[in-house]
Amino acid sequence: MSSSRLSSLLAGARDTLPMMIGAAPFGMIFGTLAGAGPLAPWQGQMMSMTVFAGSSQFIAVGLIAGQTSLLVIWLTTFIVNLRHALYGAALLPHVAGLPAAWRWSLGFLMTDETFAVMNAHYRSHPRSPDGHWYFLGSGLGMYLNWQAWTLAGLLFGAAFPQLQHLGLDFAMVATFIGIVVPQLDRMPHLGAALAAGACAWLLRGLPYKLGLMAAVLAGVAAGMLLERARQAQAAGART
Repeated sequence: MSSSRLSSLLAGARDTLPMMIGAAPFGMIFGTLAGAGPLAPWQGQMMSMTVFAGSSQFIAVGLIAGQTSLLVIWLTTFIVNLRHALYGAALLPHVAGLPAAWRWSLGFLMTDETFAVMNAHYRSHPRSPDGHWYFLGSGLGMYLNWQAWTLAGLLFGAAFPQLQHLGLDFAMVATFIGIVVPQLDRMPHLGAALAAGACAWLLRGLPYKLGLMAAVLAGVAAGMLLERARQAQAAGART
């Protein structure tokens, strides 16, 4: 591996460090719940290794504990993770030229946190030749971090039986606020954030996080409309 690729790999992991800190309580809480629930410890760790999707893992453990059918578990987690299709569509222009092995690997490592980091990176470095190595560093950093904190929850969760009730989930909220707010420097981005936030609040009572999916679609639509309006206004000013 060349020095530039290694530097990009390490930079991706370094820039994702705040997200890793924010995700740490969730990983430990998941390990605690999995260890105290219907899964054997090795099954909880295996879920983190192969599924690697925090919200889906929490939902799946709850459904398994309720003896829900496998088909319902699959469909529910599929709906919850549909937002990843939007993440992939947003980043596709930057990775479309990569070999399939790269695209599949990066797709597996895609999380909410990695998307936030990569979206900011590609905005600042749209033509970076080693952007995929930066992507890999970010994704691997989050992956190893999630495995480590899942294991910590499985091993030591019994010592903290009320861990999920300590309000540690606010760490992730604070982390995302710190990532998102600096990106709201243009009207389309701000409008998208406001539309998504309003929709998420209004539809917060929908099951299976369908309100979240609706919020994502509302944000995308608002952003596209505002961006087209901005481009039309700029074109009119030039004529």
